[in-house]
Amino acid sequence: MTELVSAIAKSLVEHPESVVVSESESNGTTIIQLKVADDDMGKVIGKQGRIAKAIRTVVKAAATKANAKVVVEIVQ
Repeated sequence: MTELVSAIAKSLVEHPESVVVSESESNGTTIIQLKVADDDMGKVIGKQGRIAKAIRTVVKAAATKANAKVVVEIVQ
């Protein structure tokens, strides 16, 4: 899942080298944290959070197919 989030984020931002995706596990749920440059934060979140919601929807669909529970967090 981290590769999927990383690929999506890198295609959206101006500085793909600054994209950092980390993964952790908590109570059977995989938490994926996405960090981007401050300049690119708006591009990842989008107007009214639409792009962030779309990223979460795609990851949730992939996780459902893999029978897993995944949460995507965008951190500063």
